[in-house]
Amino acid sequence: MRSLTFVIGTGRSGSTALSRILNAHPDVLSLNEFMASVGDAAFPKGELTGEEFWQTLFRPAPHFERMIRSGLPLPEFLYTRRPGRYTAEPTGIPALSLMVLPHLTDDPDGLLDELGAAVVRWPERVAAEHHRALFGLLCARFGRTAVVERSGYSTGWAPGLRTAFPHARFVHMFRDGPDCALSMSRHPGYRTISLLREIKAQARVDSLGDLTPERVRALPADLAPLLDERFDPALVRDRDIPLRTFGSLWSELVTEGTRFLGELPSDQRSTLSYENLLDRTDEELTRLADFIGVAPRPEWLLAACELLDHSRRGSARRLPAAELDELSESCAPGTRVLEGRPGR
Repeated sequence: MRSLTFVIGTGRSGSTALSRILNAHPDVLSLNEFMASVGDAAFPKGELTGEEFWQTLFRPAPHFERMIRSGLPLPEFLYTRRPGRYTAEPTGIPALSLMVLPHLTDDPDGLLDELGAAVVRWPERVAAEHHRALFGLLCARFGRTAVVERSGYSTGWAPGLRTAFPHARFVHMFRDGPDCALSMSRHPGYRTISLLREIKAQARVDSLGDLTPERVRALPADLAPLLDERFDPALVRDRDIPLRTFGSLWSELVTEGTRFLGELPSDQRSTLSYENLLDRTDEELTRLADFIGVAPRPEWLLAACELLDHSRRGSARRLPAAELDELSESCAPGTRVLEGRPGR
């Protein structure tokens, strides 16, 4: 049976480099940012026709479309770097095209057409079965035998993925807290996430979908526009967001990921530290390859070393001492959780 593995974590932890490394393995189908692209919309309850399932993959992600239209595209948006037939206006960029397909091919539009022609003919079934069929179709298309999905900011999806794919394996990837939080603070996506979390907190709602017009009107003038179809990117880029905000977010996410992993059987869980990946690349990738069910080919291990950027390590140590102390304090809860994480 084809193996299925999900790499979960905070993001900004070397996980994008890991997707590139996995994509270089001839036996691995690397689904880069698949869950970040399609999200919960691709897992509705009940049965779906092939056409209905295809729409969950094709329909543009509204939050990403707003960022593109507002001049705030994420560096992870591979499609916007080499635009094809789709644009944010007027059509929108299909969810599957933004980050998933350009990672696999230089012709994402052609692959999208190919997949769509097949998927719309599929029989009615639940979303998890459609996804297994999609992964199988892509494996056959690219000659791969193991599927690895990796998205940033993905710990929240883990319980649902466990329900949908009970035999799947999970890798929790993490990075030094202050380094990771500092990287988050400089990333437009995580800055936006922080501001949207602030909106929910101020409006006292659990989900943005629960916002009423009255609650939106009560929001500060520098937050409410972020909910519009187009907003001034300076609202995200220039806002002063304390570093401790991102340290607390990092702590929350690594705690969430570690607790989830601890509930899994030992043969379905593994961890991957970014620092260990830098220090012991061959050893860590050999262990990862064994876990996902592929051979650690020597040529693959050699190529992987060239895809890792050692300059990112220790970036937080360049901060002024007071800032580093405050950031480290906000990361302390997550650090303590990681120190007591389940064994490998």
